[in-house]
This record gives sequence, C-alpha cells and structure tokens, in this order.
Amino acid sequence: MPTPSPTGPLVTRDSLAADLSGLGVRPGEILLVHSSLSSLGWVCGGAETVVRSLCDALGPHGTLVVPAQSGHLSDPAVWSSPAMPEEWWEAIRAGLPAYDPRITPTRGVGVVPETVRTWPGALRSAHPQTSFAALGPRAAEILDGHAPDCRLGEASPLARLERLGARVLLLGAGYDACTAFHLAEYRVPAPRVAVGRPGPDGWEVVTEVSISSDRFGELGHDFERDRPVVRGAVGAAGARLFPLADAVAYATRWLPVHRPRDEEF
Repeated sequence: MPTPSPTGPLVTRDSLAADLSGLGVRPGEILLVHSSLSSLGWVCGGAETVVRSLCDALGPHGTLVVPAQSGHLSDPAVWSSPAMPEEWWEAIRAGLPAYDPRITPTRGVGVVPETVRTWPGALRSAHPQTSFAALGPRAAEILDGHAPDCRLGEASPLARLERLGARVLLLGAGYDACTAFHLAEYRVPAPRVAVGRPGPDGWEVVTEVSISSDRFGELGHDFERDRPVVRGAVGAAGARLFPLADAVAYATRWLPVHRPRDEEF
C-alpha cells in the first residue's frame, strides 16, 4: 500500500512563533498552555518544536506553564479505561509507585506537557495527581508550595497564576481542558470526596474538593460570548487567549447557576 501523505500544513518553529506573536502572546508574560499537537498540522520537529516556539514567543523573561497531571496515581476502584477487576485492586494499590516529580510521567494531557516536564531546567509542582510544570524565571514562584490536599484550588499553582496576571492559551484544545475553571470550583459550594493514591509510606487517602470538567464546554461558550477572548489560528489549530483571572471570575458566577455542585456527575 502507498504511504499516506502527511496532513498539512507544514509548520516550523519560526512559523509557530510568528503565529503565536500574531495572536498576541507577549514577551515576558506568564502563559498557561493547554495544547493538542495533532491539531497544529505537520509540525517539523514535533513537540520539541512547539515548546521552542512557545519559548521564542515568550522570550527569556517569560514563563511557560503546562498541566503535568498524573491521574493514573489513583484508586483502581474508579478506573474506567479500562476498568480493573475488583480482585486486582489491592495488588494495584500496593504496587503503584509513589509520585516522584522527576520521574512520574504525565498522563492524559498530551505530548507537549510531557516534553516540557522533561526539558532541561523545568520545574514541577508537588501534588501527586494534578501537578504543573514550568519553564522560565518565575517557575519556582508559581509552583512551590502546591499542597498535597489541594488539587486545583487556593494552594495550587492556579491561584498563584491568577495573582500574577497569567493568561491562558488554548492551542487546539477546547474549554473542557481549561484547568482555570477548576479553581472556581473551590470558590462555590462543593462536596468533598475521599481521594486514594500511593504515598511515600504506602496507600493513603486524603479528603479533597470534588472536581469535574462536566459542562466546561458550555461554560467556555458562554465565557467567550460575554468576555473578551482573542481568537485566531496557530498553524492549523484554532487558538484562544484570555486572562486566567477573567475565566475564574466568570466560572465562579456561572457554575452555581448552571451546574450546582449537588448534581451527580
């Protein structure tokens, strides 16, 4: 069979950096990026090129932040892709390695965040399931002190990004991936849940705010309708750029009305 032709357009480091600057990414700013590599086109150099182009657009004084989640460090009783036989649960709990920010891979956030995580000089926050990774002069300021019992709330990098005036870039990703909305979940009435995970001294359970991205697509649609969001193209990908604080404030008002926390997800 003939080899299929690559899906274009051809995207390079220079073209991506130019598109990012044209969209409005500013040198020296703090940028939280949610990305889909496959949406960009045929990227010469893959995820490495995307990271380099983001750093080019941000310049030496800018800071790049990405989600570096490791949700696989969780209770096998709640796994669904695939579900685990109940008779395996205890063995899995005993065998899962504890979180190590230097070693634990990301899961479910794409290849660009994994590339940032392993980049020379990158830092990573301490939460074993919902960490963030960052490159740049303000990385430590953003990531230090991520509390082990606060996935995406006031003691997480999201709250620091809000205070520091960071912006969010959705790079081929939808609003369902927008972690900023989760910070709003901590500011509205919310149930608390038991969260299991491997710890340094064995299996542990912590009590956490219940979080869910359910209906984030609808929330993002309304946010974009009512608030200024820069829209454009980066490579072949649709891109959106907006202040993180605006997204959190809007979601804090929207969620209690449209998705009360006593709903079952």
